[in-house]
Amino acid sequence: MSEQFSLRENDEYITLGQLLKASGLVMSGSEAKALIQNGEVCVNGETETRRGRKLRAKDRVLFDGREIEIVETGAGE
Repeated sequence: MSEQFSLRENDEYITLGQLLKASGLVMSGSEAKALIQNGEVCVNGETETRRGRKLRAKDRVLFDGREIEIVETGAGE
């Protein structure tokens, strides 16, 4: 089962580093950078080494046994 992370209404995307921090998986940008560069994070089933990778709705991030699906915030939410 995956967790969901909602993009803010006016945001088209969130970067991978920002997502790891915003979801509480890491405490700092430098920690996110190190983990991503070490190949410890997957996006849509593939290892991702760029912390600036743009994540959009329907992307899935896997880190430390947790899966996060990016979703759009719908009208009325």
